[in-house]
Amino acid sequence: MRIIFVALIGLAFSCNSSQKTVSPQASPKQDIDPVAYAETITQEELKEHLYTYASDEFEGRDTGSPGQKKAVEYLRKEYQGLEIPAAKPDGDYFQKVPLEIAQVPEGSITINGSNFELGDNVLTFSEAKGTFTQVVYAGFGVETENYSDYSGLDVKGKLVLIKAGEPKNADGTYTVSGTDEKSVWSNMSEAMGKKSNLAAEKGAKGVLYFDDGNFSRFKGYFNFMKTNKRGQMSLKEETSDSFIILLNKTSATTLKSDIDSDNTPSDLSVELELQISSANKLIDSENVAAIIKGSEKPEEYLVISSHLDHIGITADGQINNGADDDGSGSVALLEIAEAFKKAADAGKGPKRSIVFLHVTGEEKGLLGSRYYTDFDPILPLEQTVANLNIDMIGRIDPKKGGDGNYLYLIGSDKLSTELHELSEEVNEKYINMEFDYTYNDENDPNRFYYRSDHYNFAKNNIPIIFYFNGTHEDYHRPGDTPDKINYDLLETRTRLVFYTAWEVANRENRPAVDKPAK
Repeated sequence: MRIIFVALIGLAFSCNSSQKTVSPQASPKQDIDPVAYAETITQEELKEHLYTYASDEFEGRDTGSPGQKKAVEYLRKEYQGLEIPAAKPDGDYFQKVPLEIAQVPEGSITINGSNFELGDNVLTFSEAKGTFTQVVYAGFGVETENYSDYSGLDVKGKLVLIKAGEPKNADGTYTVSGTDEKSVWSNMSEAMGKKSNLAAEKGAKGVLYFDDGNFSRFKGYFNFMKTNKRGQMSLKEETSDSFIILLNKTSATTLKSDIDSDNTPSDLSVELELQISSANKLIDSENVAAIIKGSEKPEEYLVISSHLDHIGITADGQINNGADDDGSGSVALLEIAEAFKKAADAGKGPKRSIVFLHVTGEEKGLLGSRYYTDFDPILPLEQTVANLNIDMIGRIDPKKGGDGNYLYLIGSDKLSTELHELSEEVNEKYINMEFDYTYNDENDPNRFYYRSDHYNFAKNNIPIIFYFNGTHEDYHRPGDTPDKINYDLLETRTRLVFYTAWEVANRENRPAVDKPAK
């Protein structure tokens, strides 16, 4: 159970293991030549698509905006025109992705007859409502292998009062470390999250957190959020019924007068009324997903993805067209889908099913792909053999000095040596461009591996390749327009992804996961 207030302070990444590890297998010979179908991917068609998709009419495709709605309608009509069906069983190309923009809530708290308006002596970023006659005081709210403030306490369905800091021994040393050194339980940036998550794991309805020393810092952030009407967008599914309310000394001592000196956990009889209402704004957005069913292994899926959104309009009214980011990936995906459809119509379709997935909310934190993998996979993740993710493949990185015969590849060897080798072999056979692995380095400060939609597949142990041309002077600026795209390079790079997808979809065995994420 995630606490929204803590999520605003910092984000943590975690990995799980939905993808089964399989043994390496040799790739069989290719019995159908894909060249004729790859050659249906042309720069003329890519250009025609992109001049519409990244036009001013689409207003920068900001998530949930009218321009983004035009984008998804464009994609839907293209798949309908190609007679490529929707991936969802109900025939809807749109996968609704429920989002919301966090805004400062409104209301007050009454403690033992004293009323506190939100933003003065109490702070929260969550809705909190209810009347309570009992609060469980858990002292410092610490629990380790050898110590617990929760011993003998039942907090399930109740409010828990916790204070900052950690317990000390009679000689002045810290109980957790056994020395004069503080532990993580005293670290401002970690302790509140650690303590509130522990309470939530024990079933607490909410946490009242007393931290007078840092209250002013959080109040400054609260005041900033009051004036920042854009807010932070997140998946609505991540909103929890649990909450955390921060108290200063005035409000905390109204609840428990000796909270500074008393460290002993106990049950408190109180008169507490929470009247805090959410002001979050709901956002309507959607992923677009189409599918070509496999001829021999239709229950195994290759997902090819790009993000359909961009960053919208600047404060002074300029449109961020997002031709490269990620208009190039969006139109590449359409052309790849058309090439596979022509093969299928000729009786030479892929053996495995191919899902063409355009995700929303990438610019807001990979939200559309995270919804797909974490909340509502249209097709089973355990049957998803790989993800090929296309994000910016239409420009040349200035560091390349004008030479466009390259692509940055990221993540191809992170989980599957076999997928990496397959990728190299396909390139050598059909395209022979330079694969630059600069950003694949674990120590790359840009951390691009974590910054596009493939990551949400990779964390589920699904092998991925991320195709990327690098940044340029127009990255996330109004200058990222269709006239600056290198359409010959976009054609070549799109064909490369098609050839790689062809091999993954048609080889006898799925790419082996020999380096699973932990």
